[in-house]
Amino acid sequence: MKKLMIYFSAGCLGALANSLAVWSFGYFGITRAMDVAIAPFLSPDWLYPRIVWGGIWGLLFLLPFMKSKLLLKGTLLSLGPTAVQLFVVFPYKAHKGMAGLELGLLTPVFVVFFNWVWGFVAALAIKLARR
Repeated sequence: MKKLMIYFSAGCLGALANSLAVWSFGYFGITRAMDVAIAPFLSPDWLYPRIVWGGIWGLLFLLPFMKSKLLLKGTLLSLGPTAVQLFVVFPYKAHKGMAGLELGLLTPVFVVFFNWVWGFVAALAIKLARR
């Protein structure tokens, strides 16, 4: 039970970091400068489901591989939410085209980066919790 709580919490923390990265890139015009239309408004309605889903994705850290290379494991696990965002959420839920290309050609690059932030921060949180 303790592991579940740690991994869920770490996933939530990773999702908070991911969300703040997405928001800040939009707020400071970084995505716009790269012709990508990702600039969410930082609100509880936008943030809450992202944090919950981040916690759920954090449970993937229970998978028994790469136990000693946690940061690399976080990078690999970040490909799961990346694939869902690019190939399910953008085309079917948000109607922004496959891989969100209607938002800009560099959208997949940003999605990979933002989800890497999730995986890195979640892995780091788990690493710190183990000490």
